[in-house]
Amino acid sequence: MTGPPAVGPADVVPVFFLSDSTGISAETMGNALLIQFPDLHFDRTLVPFIATVEQAREVVAQVDEAMDGPVPPLVFLTAAVEEVRAELLRTRAPVIDFFGLHMARVEAQLGAPGLREARRLHGVGDVRRYNDRMAAIEFAIEHDDGLSPRGLDRADVVLLAPSRCGKTPTAMYLALQHGLFVANYPLVEEDLVTTDLPRPVRELADRCFGLTTTVSRLSRVRQERRPDSRYSSEEQCRAELRRATAMYDTHDLPTIDTSAASVEEIAAMVVQTLARRRRRPGAPTPSRPAR
Repeated sequence: MTGPPAVGPADVVPVFFLSDSTGISAETMGNALLIQFPDLHFDRTLVPFIATVEQAREVVAQVDEAMDGPVPPLVFLTAAVEEVRAELLRTRAPVIDFFGLHMARVEAQLGAPGLREARRLHGVGDVRRYNDRMAAIEFAIEHDDGLSPRGLDRADVVLLAPSRCGKTPTAMYLALQHGLFVANYPLVEEDLVTTDLPRPVRELADRCFGLTTTVSRLSRVRQERRPDSRYSSEEQCRAELRRATAMYDTHDLPTIDTSAASVEEIAAMVVQTLARRRRRPGAPTPSRPAR
């Protein structure tokens, strides 16, 4: 028996992420596997909200059509509704069925059946958690780039960094995925004259994280915004990063280099640091003002 033909670097592999919900889980878990094949090229297609058997049949026809192409597709599936999932599994394409692989084992371990309903994968079934995430997103938007000092004491995390070091996407990801209230504060030249924390966040040092990057990456990113300016020059970037690092060191802030890290990795480092702080012997239980 022979397996499928080997995929070469010149081939483009069609990839389908199928779900009866948003498809975020299928994409996240599928891409976590695909990233391990950096030399291969993938053509990704997301098909979310497959709500009926009829819609599932249409998707199967689309995927089977791709099976007749030069490179067989790969399918990542997270469908909770049994009849929809069963129909999608009729495709001739190879399927990685995340829900089917794990749900039965979880049910066996718990000794209880799962609901197997769509839309519960991302917290809509848990109304309180969903509302917390939406409130966190609103907070992140209100406190993006130091826009508003109002209510900063409600922040779980304050991200400090010179402009274009990755504060905004990290804040939004932490809000959306973890429900954390995150403010981000841009360190401008006036803030970097001394190693003191900027006045609006001076009393929040225990919640501050410093972000940094490499001079070349910061200069390149700033060039896209303001080409050939002092703002984007390597000299200016080097000076700001050096002074920002001195500030972080003075106040013993957790510091994260964003130059080669994805937003998911940066967020994971923040969450892990918060968890370690909570586990410290004698650490006070966090208490935030009412939201």
